[in-house]
Amino acid sequence: MLRCFLRTVLAFIVLAVLSITLTAVTHAQTPLSLDSDVQLPERLWHVEEDGSDVPTTVIAPPEPLAPPPLETVTLMLDWFLSPQHAAILLAKEQGLFQRQGIDVQWQSPGDPSLPTKLLAAGEIDLALGRQSLLHLSAHQGAALTRIATLIETPLNAVITTAAHISSDSAHENLESLATLNFGFTTREGEQLVIPKLTPRVITQTDEEGFTPESLHFDAARALTEQQVQVVADGFYHTLPAQLATEGMEAKIIAYETLSIPRHDGLIVMANRNSLNKRADTWVSFVIALEDATHWMINNPSLAWETLVTAYPVLDNSINANAWEDLLRRTALSPAALDTRRYRAFETFLYQQGVSEAPFKVEHLAIDPHKR
Repeated sequence: MLRCFLRTVLAFIVLAVLSITLTAVTHAQTPLSLDSDVQLPERLWHVEEDGSDVPTTVIAPPEPLAPPPLETVTLMLDWFLSPQHAAILLAKEQGLFQRQGIDVQWQSPGDPSLPTKLLAAGEIDLALGRQSLLHLSAHQGAALTRIATLIETPLNAVITTAAHISSDSAHENLESLATLNFGFTTREGEQLVIPKLTPRVITQTDEEGFTPESLHFDAARALTEQQVQVVADGFYHTLPAQLATEGMEAKIIAYETLSIPRHDGLIVMANRNSLNKRADTWVSFVIALEDATHWMINNPSLAWETLVTAYPVLDNSINANAWEDLLRRTALSPAALDTRRYRAFETFLYQQGVSEAPFKVEHLAIDPHKR
């Protein structure tokens, strides 16, 4: 554009000189002097504007920056959808995961044993489970690590019915369970709880017909149909209420009665091989969890309405009645790690002969904020 401008100016000067020369020739009889009048043709005063020759500067706003793509995180629940998963569900519904740059995609397992198996194989990014399951899996060679706690107390207990135990004495109750048929829904129920109930249970012969049974997700039906008389690891927020609808009174025996150490009832586990590569991702994940947790603690009614609106399958009286108690058990700082609990459970496993030697806590669990 500058070249066009210079060309226009040069043309203007040349025309002016030619006009002056012609005028001088025409009036040759009149010598030129400083006082002579010089007239330029009218056309020289008018410069036609041509957009192609006029230099211009166009100032336009910059194109808006596209937001960075969200990082996908696949997570498998420990059980069918339940209010105990509220922190994860609300973090997704409130856009808290997205705010941290991640897109959490969850799914329910077809079998309770699937989450840890798929996580150990690297088929999923995260899995939910219980602290007790983490310990057992680690001693079987699975490279799993706890990165967050959702529920700080056990959600399972030994559950039977009033038809089988009538005493309020914990010792007498345990004795009356010895001849009953046991069922379990988790690996811990089979390997840790049933052996603690009575030594006879684990050595029952086929002649007695009391071999412990795997119930998968069907503990309520197994009890109501008398398939088993005791569930070693029933969810005590839901199973007693389910039995009540069938006219059966549930009896609950807490794990502490069996001298099983207190432990985290629901944790988030990652594959240990991902801890360095995806450290920032796990920090973002637990930040979103903490934000969701505090929001639902501060707004329990609104949080419940949000859950049942987004997930209508949760909208029933059993879940609604359990909601307040679950909130009391929710971890306010999901990333925070109670190292004493993990050491105590390792000691328990060693004393029970389940493990050859205790693992160090850092082999089992981390606080993502401290890496």
